[in-house]
Amino acid sequence: MKIHKAKKSLGQNFLKSVPALNAIVNAGEVKDTDTILEIGPGKGALTEKLLEKAGTVIAIEKDKDLLEFLKEKFKTEIENEKLILINEDILEHPLPTSPLAKGEGKYKIIANIPYNITGAILKKFLTAENQPERMVLMVQNEVAKRIVARDGSESILSISVKAYGNPKIIMKVPARYFSPAPKVDSAIIAITDINRDNFKDKKLEDIFWTLVKTGFAHKRKILLSNLKEIARQDLTIIFKSLNISEKVRAEELDLKDWLEIAKKL
Repeated sequence: MKIHKAKKSLGQNFLKSVPALNAIVNAGEVKDTDTILEIGPGKGALTEKLLEKAGTVIAIEKDKDLLEFLKEKFKTEIENEKLILINEDILEHPLPTSPLAKGEGKYKIIANIPYNITGAILKKFLTAENQPERMVLMVQNEVAKRIVARDGSESILSISVKAYGNPKIIMKVPARYFSPAPKVDSAIIAITDINRDNFKDKKLEDIFWTLVKTGFAHKRKILLSNLKEIARQDLTIIFKSLNISEKVRAEELDLKDWLEIAKKL
């Protein structure tokens, strides 16, 4: 089998730690009835673990060279239709639909993703009409900490994720557990209870996203200054009605505050 050299341009860092691989699968609570979407399977170390427990694994790989490697490695699983390999860019590929996914289109995402597209992947799937039941991702450690941040240190990333699910760090994964080793440590993060309960009204969802993006646009400014360009109403009145200080900054508000402000705009 041909040796594949990691491509820096595609953000390839192959996970080689068995304990970390097991932790990812365990966090996914994988069952034999599950359809798993794996993004960037690489050399198939995680794919192999997922195939042991899942009903079906749909692996989307952008690298054509790796695709040929995976076709050879998992020839039997592909023939048995337990593994479906797709050669595409995940950000351009449509979500799994009923022909691919079992259980009325339900699926979980479990992946060691390219870190340079972490934000794009989170937004694509968390805001999708057909959301995954659960997401278990390997991300940069600092990004993981930002996602679960609380108590006055929120970010546009943490608010955006919490609006659709419950994020939790499973474990830190040192850089030496990858080949080649990245410059920073990583972490496994699980996002559970994924739903659209906060946005049954699509109009509210659109207002929320505009509000949060504008609110975090200039983090050093107080929030009122940032929001003046989008709000028609007197924001000081809205803030007062919600017991929010006029001097508050974006990172000091939690998800509930942002939703309440959005409802009044």
